Amino acid sequence: MSEPNTTQAPPAILFVDDEATAVKYFQRAIGQLAPVVTGGSVEEGKALLDAHGDSLAVLVSDQRMPGEYGNELLRYARERYPHIVRILTTAYSELDQTVEAVNQGQIHRYIKKPWDITALRMELKQALELSGLRRERDQLVREKLMVLQKQTVSTRVGMVHALCASLIGPGRFQPVDTYLSGASLAGAQNTEPDWQRLDYSDLVGAESQRSGAFGHAVGTKLAELRARLAGRGAGDATAVLAELLGTAVRRDGDVITWTAPGALSEFVAKPVAEAVSAEHAAWLAALLWLEEAGGALQLQREGDAITARIGTRAESFAKDRLAVWIEQLTEA
Repeated sequence: MSEPNTTQAPPAILFVDDEATAVKYFQRAIGQLAPVVTGGSVEEGKALLDAHGDSLAVLVSDQRMPGEYGNELLRYARERYPHIVRILTTAYSELDQTVEAVNQGQIHRYIKKPWDITALRMELKQALELSGLRRERDQLVREKLMVLQKQTVSTRVGMVHALCASLIGPGRFQPVDTYLSGASLAGAQNTEPDWQRLDYSDLVGAESQRSGAFGHAVGTKLAELRARLAGRGAGDATAVLAELLGTAVRRDGDVITWTAPGALSEFVAKPVAEAVSAEHAAWLAALLWLEEAGGALQLQREGDAITARIGTRAESFAKDRLAVWIEQLTEA
């Protein structure tokens, strides 16, 4: 088994064949076109893919080898390294396996042995070019989706602000600040895009449904709290949170602790396909109730946990405070 030189910039071709003569012949024929990495079995091929997948552009695999057939290696590469162009080669007329490989999308080309060297070089040159185009496409798609994701997170932050203003009145920013502080402490920074939703209109539609459901849940819970907690004040904040959030938190006197901080960033951070839990809606509703009761919470991270204590309400916030939160929560 040979391995690529990590100092080589050009993308390499992985050739897997148990016949030493075929390996030497392939290296002599293709070595000037691109660096060639070789393996003698499906298991060696998988190991090389896992170790150097990012630097490989093309996989050429023989079909009949000791142990597993080449089809298995090609399937493995398709699932884990889709940018790699896959080529099957064999000296045998194994029509069933070849058709299976084509139908399952495992191969780009089928090349029968013995090779026509001129044709082989042309096929490998085209495969290298195709791999380069795939990388460029994937990079452009990733950049586009990252921009869309930042826009999505920004929209969610704005939605929290708008929701709070609609439920308790404009100009009352304390619950928004506390909520976004919790999301930030939980690590809700530039979450992974929902790669399956490439259509912008689909993304907007799904976001609208998710945000609407979240807003309705928060409003319903706030109305319930107003009725149920009549007569209770800001000093009861930690007791109220313990009642609302149940097993998501533990209460030690006047301190509430989240042992799974991710619960604080559900709405801001989770993919659009994941609905927001009732507990998370109750968390924001509790902050709104606390604002109306004249209180506030102070959040801080302590190791792997996030704690909340009764704090002092801020008298005012800078006009750009929401913009600061958006920048912080969308930075890479």
